[in-house]
Amino acid sequence: MFATVGLSLLAVSAVRADPCEGRLPTRPGEVFAGTVRYVGDGDSLCVGRTADANEWIEVRLADFDAPELRERDGRRGHEILTRLARGRQVSCVATGGRGGRVISHDRVIATCRLNGQNLGNLLRSRGAPQGGN
Repeated sequence: MFATVGLSLLAVSAVRADPCEGRLPTRPGEVFAGTVRYVGDGDSLCVGRTADANEWIEVRLADFDAPELRERDGRRGHEILTRLARGRQVSCVATGGRGGRVISHDRVIATCRLNGQNLGNLLRSRGAPQGGN
């Protein structure tokens, strides 16, 4: 029984490790675009022009706050963002967060648009869970 639990924990940890390694924008207003290559949770994703994870930019959505994966509704938020955006083209603008920082926890804070529509608004319109840390 203990071996099974240990293996399950390893599998969960491997899934949660994001592969995004690209250079992050450092100034508010910097624009970047690409395909959503990876979704971390209900409000974070990776954007890249190529399949090379070393070029992917990790984004924390500035205009949508979702529960963490381990929190209530966290998985549902992740699933909604994945269905909505993964594999699709987005354009993003780096935004200053609290205290004017553009980078927080190794992610750029940004607003993104999908087909000209604000991604945060699209998540709200689809009933994505809100509220988190």
